[in-house]
Amino acid sequence: MEGIIQNLYHYPIKGLSAQSLARVELRKGEGFPFDRVFGFARHSGFDVKDPRPLPKDRFIVLVKEERLAGLDTTFDPVKRHLRIEIANNNALVADLSTEEGIAHAVRFFSTMFDLGEGERPIFAHSGVHRFTDVSVLSAEMMNAVSLINLESVRDFAKRIGRPVDPMRFRANIYFDGWPPFSELDLVDKELAIGDARLKIVMRTRRCAATEVDPATSRRDIAVPRLLMNTYGHPDMGVYAEVLSEGVISPGDVISHANCVQVYDRT
Repeated sequence: MEGIIQNLYHYPIKGLSAQSLARVELRKGEGFPFDRVFGFARHSGFDVKDPRPLPKDRFIVLVKEERLAGLDTTFDPVKRHLRIEIANNNALVADLSTEEGIAHAVRFFSTMFDLGEGERPIFAHSGVHRFTDVSVLSAEMMNAVSLINLESVRDFAKRIGRPVDPMRFRANIYFDGWPPFSELDLVDKELAIGDARLKIVMRTRRCAATEVDPATSRRDIAVPRLLMNTYGHPDMGVYAEVLSEGVISPGDVISHANCVQVYDRT
């Protein structure tokens, strides 16, 4: 079974915009470079000297703040320069490598979400620690790569009778060419993308963040409920562990060596 990678994304700051990547070097046991290694955490108690996973509701994220989708953000994870635009107008330019820049960004989000002095977020980061949604499960899952089969999204959209933007699912790898939902049958099976090898380790159970339309910032589709009603489960996409290194790019073939039965969608 073969498909084609269409897009690669990482999300340097948890909850903010996807950033498209032309190529990614995967390394064994690691996730996408700079994927969700920063975040604006509130009431976190996050200790940079002793980083521990935090649940998603401890961050400024879409599951609680759909207005985040209205921000067009770019972030250089090396220089730590953050730019936020709203309706094509600059709303914030901040250097998060400085205390002044961090304070500027904290004020921006505190004002946006009407957070009082005791509720203001902190800019959380600690080396390669990742704030992925599944980081609370294990160190291995913290570094898992997320994949979306675009045929699954199309099948879901057809069945509910309305368009579904694949970017609702905020994955790292978007690919085409596999039967809808066939990826869900491949837990514990291996994939190949060029020289890279990955093992699918878990289905991705969807939460209320996917209800938000990334184009309008409105909660307009009850994705988890509709997935459950349509397919008998709330899953869209899978997580995979990197087993061996390799460079991947859009246009690369993604394959599973053995044919699998098409997922029963009735």
